[in-house]
Amino acid sequence: MQDDSNAHRCPLCGGHIEHGTTTFTAELGFGVVVIRNVPARVCHQCGEAWIEDDVAADLERHVNEAREQRQQIAVFAMN
Repeated sequence: MQDDSNAHRCPLCGGHIEHGTTTFTAELGFGVVVIRNVPARVCHQCGEAWIEDDVAADLERHVNEAREQRQQIAVFAMN
């Protein structure tokens, strides 16, 4: 069983992890996708962010849309 005190600790630096947001970027080769306000668990000490699977699926949809349209720069914001 996992110790609850470690459940909210960053595995990289030991800092405290809380819900927050991050910015996700993807390089497409011919362009770049930037997605702002992405819900994530963020370490308040080192800034590392972890994105949940359902949010990652939404990110993938945005990236694929930009890839299909061959956009050189695409910027989205998650609500």
